[in-house]
Amino acid sequence: MTRASILQQGTIHCFPAGLRDAKGELVNAEVSAVAFDGERLLMASDKPIPGEERSACFALPMTDAGPDDSKLAYYTQPLIKQAVKYEDFALSADGRHVLATTGFDRLDADSNALNDYNHLLIWPLGKPDDVQVVDPDPRDGVEGSLELRGKLNGAIGFPYYKIEGLAAIPGERGDGLLLFGVREQGQAHDDFEYVSRVIGAHYQITANGNLEFLDEMREFYAFDPDSVDGVRFECGLSSLEYDPYHARLYLLTSFENEVDGEEYIGGYLWQMSLEDFRARRAPELVTNPEGQPLEFEHKAEGLAVLDHDRLFVAYDNDRNLELGSVDERDERHACEAPYTILEISASPAS
Repeated sequence: MTRASILQQGTIHCFPAGLRDAKGELVNAEVSAVAFDGERLLMASDKPIPGEERSACFALPMTDAGPDDSKLAYYTQPLIKQAVKYEDFALSADGRHVLATTGFDRLDADSNALNDYNHLLIWPLGKPDDVQVVDPDPRDGVEGSLELRGKLNGAIGFPYYKIEGLAAIPGERGDGLLLFGVREQGQAHDDFEYVSRVIGAHYQITANGNLEFLDEMREFYAFDPDSVDGVRFECGLSSLEYDPYHARLYLLTSFENEVDGEEYIGGYLWQMSLEDFRARRAPELVTNPEGQPLEFEHKAEGLAVLDHDRLFVAYDNDRNLELGSVDERDERHACEAPYTILEISASPAS
């Protein structure tokens, strides 16, 4: 049995308090992607953060005392600023490159107006100036990973979908297997079901530092979290994370439900060995120290392995400002993103 205990909780100031967008509306921190490069937390909001000197993607040191947002730095490279609706980060299987995906949840068939929502980016660790678009459209001047979108279309099999997970694991070919987590699929953005599917393809890093796929994109895994005892609400996959210390894969699922007019948000954490993943066995639901299912009180959207025993969880509560147990205050400022640091341990089966 895998158990998680809370080591630390808090909030990260992602931009100045009171920041407003071009319409005069208060900007809200909605962190949906996180990775850890050994020194820094890389984070991204799935909503733009306005300002020439800012972007939705940023980094901050991870110290012994926790995240240090006094040294937060934005990634303002044009390609990184251009992509919209970041959903997950991953390190390449060898840990030398950063990968960032958007949601791929919208495209205008008659124009390039929504191409910014369709990006997979790659850059060498610590060198965001060298960012490149993966699998771009071959036509000059057409932005976005549109070749990749065609491959996702074929593997997912629905006209509408949303990507929210990304992880690179060791594979049988090339430099590894790149996995995409599917959260929603259906006929349209207002006609879909929540799912927990994982599709992917083997890849290699090219001589110029880009990524190319070596085989056909296909489904590798799927499960139904709602059918597991202790899961109280309908969930969809919200993040994937490879744990190289234990050769396992973490899957994060989250929910946003309304029951009798009351909103419920939260999430669950799952883990499985790479062997079990390849055999398509059921994942294990991580529990709290008392052995009950670990249910996050916030909408868990980002997950990063910090070291052998610790995980970092980022929350995207949309416009919900309640802090719950994260802070003694009742509500966060719109510029703050709540987080939790967990310690993971294995207990012998009873």
